[in-house]
Amino acid sequence: MNAAVNSDLARSQTATAPQAITVIGTGMMGFPMARRLRAAGHTVNAWNRSLEKALPLRADGVNVQSDINVAVRNADIVITMLEHGDAVADVLFVLGAAKAMRRGALLIDMSSIQPGQARQHAQQLHALQCDYLDAPVSGGTLGAEAGTLAIMVGGSETAFERALTAFVPLGRATRVGPVGSGQLAKLANQMIVGITIGAVAEALLMCEKGGADMGQVKAAIGGGFADSRILQVHGQRMVERDFAPRGRMAIQLKDMRNALQTAEELGFHAPITCALEALYAAGVSHGDAGLDQSALFCELARLNAMR
Repeated sequence: MNAAVNSDLARSQTATAPQAITVIGTGMMGFPMARRLRAAGHTVNAWNRSLEKALPLRADGVNVQSDINVAVRNADIVITMLEHGDAVADVLFVLGAAKAMRRGALLIDMSSIQPGQARQHAQQLHALQCDYLDAPVSGGTLGAEAGTLAIMVGGSETAFERALTAFVPLGRATRVGPVGSGQLAKLANQMIVGITIGAVAEALLMCEKGGADMGQVKAAIGGGFADSRILQVHGQRMVERDFAPRGRMAIQLKDMRNALQTAEELGFHAPITCALEALYAAGVSHGDAGLDQSALFCELARLNAMR
């Protein structure tokens, strides 16, 4: 075999080798991710602050732990999937998960946090002789269940190659740069998602205000330059008034605010994101925090005195 073939074979074997993996945070995303990792043949431990949310994973062969130190101490890889950067810092450095990890273990933070927080966490973990990747995801609960997540990774090439064993069952991973770069890519993703949801909602509502059938408008422009996954998925939720949470309004608002804070740190002006942040904030203030992010439609309907 030539060197290229040998390299590809080694990468494939690394990506499928069973590992001891711990998942911290078994909410809407972490739960199906833990299930998929176990189905892929890994030994999986899980810990969640509210233990009862993790207990159903036992039926899938996941070891649910009540003690976070026990959950992480023998893991090759620890995955955090938590709501925000402060929650990640609390679990790692206040509850003590980082110190309980064995030296040489790899922490993969798949939460959506600020790039600066990711770099700080990496420094603290490196000081404990643990490796680190920031690897936020896009694709929502459907992607987590199907193993089709887009995984945006920041960190060293060596750590990335090591993490493939965990990434392969979850989706498509792309290394985009050093630590913090994965979070930058996720902010870009969330800016595009949040802004596009606003554009779709505003356009469909205007059509309804003018007497057109929203569902037929969506069908008519599908396949044209205005088509997108947001139009097809979130637009359909708007047509059906189906705002059951997949990605919540409160999380979208958090991501928009993280994007604006990062933009300010970089000296970058983001007026479009700023305008949409204000709309998401208004929706949350009106009681829509727990609804799907497509419920921005509701806030725009309120502004136009529409049902």
